Amino acid sequence: MCHMFRVFCVFSFVLTISPIVLAPQASAQVRGHDACVRDVSRFCRSHMNDDDQTVLACLKQHRSRLSKACDKVLTESGQ
Repeated sequence: MCHMFRVFCVFSFVLTISPIVLAPQASAQVRGHDACVRDVSRFCRSHMNDDDQTVLACLKQHRSRLSKACDKVLTESGQ
């Protein structure tokens, strides 16, 4: 149950940093989630139950250590 909640929080975070405008972008958001979920788990585990902005700040704090895919998602979303 706790793990499911964390996954939901991470997924919510990715949806927040990638606004939905058109249906095709929804699949891009899923890719964004897939790109960052491991980084959030690795670097920001203690913030997974916090609000999205806190998780985003944590990812930015670890920017140099993020996977290329997650860094790309953040860059493309203007973060």
